[in-house]
Amino acid sequence: MNEPLYQYTMPGGAHWSFRMRRGTCLRLTDVEGGANVGMLFYNPEEKLERYNAPDTLKGQHTFKLTRGNCLYSDMGRVFASIIEDSFGWHDTVCGNLHPDQLAQKYGEHCYQEFRNDWTLSGHTSFLVELAKHGLGERDLAANLNLFSKIVTDDQGQMRFDTGAAKAGASLTLRFEMDTLVLMHTCPHPLNPAVEYPKNPVLCEMLTAPPPGDDDYCLNFRPENARAFENNRLYYLDGAASDKLTGTRPSTA
Repeated sequence: MNEPLYQYTMPGGAHWSFRMRRGTCLRLTDVEGGANVGMLFYNPEEKLERYNAPDTLKGQHTFKLTRGNCLYSDMGRVFASIIEDSFGWHDTVCGNLHPDQLAQKYGEHCYQEFRNDWTLSGHTSFLVELAKHGLGERDLAANLNLFSKIVTDDQGQMRFDTGAAKAGASLTLRFEMDTLVLMHTCPHPLNPAVEYPKNPVLCEMLTAPPPGDDDYCLNFRPENARAFENNRLYYLDGAASDKLTGTRPSTA
């Protein structure tokens, strides 16, 4: 990969949304260790199409996400592929910290009183970003929680693994579709921290070549290959027009 097109260190307890183009990558780095990145994906051209956590897991026969896994839409397409991952285990089943949980665990710290030291829940953060794009609470879906590892005991109870945090851990998403990305850096709902954690995340946007026939993510599961084929069909009209006019889609 070449030099970043754009980079931004996102503070902990913040939220953001932006559009990633097909053929670009987003590299996320947990600067200090202990970050959580809540993330949702939508098709900017048809926002009813969104990230589907159940299909992502069952289609790849997994409970965790790591390198090789693809992130499916509810139309059977691939929003993004995890092409690099030094953390090794990312959650997509535990959802968001709700405002009621936030108040119970950390107390209420409103902006009017605490200014930039106020605290936000992941649920509220997503609602704020959804509103910017004409969406609302009914458009929420089960989200990713990157850099958060969940383990289970013999009774099947889920627990946040506090020992998994690694300063400098990074993950790179290659976007296979134009994607509206919503993200926040609010705490994971199972994080047992007594104080509200505010760990920054470095976000870098880069260009990337399209996947070849030997691509690791494409071949990670047979289901991935079928999802990539759905992507190819989705963009077929545009590819045919580009061929006729001699132009190529922008990856900037």
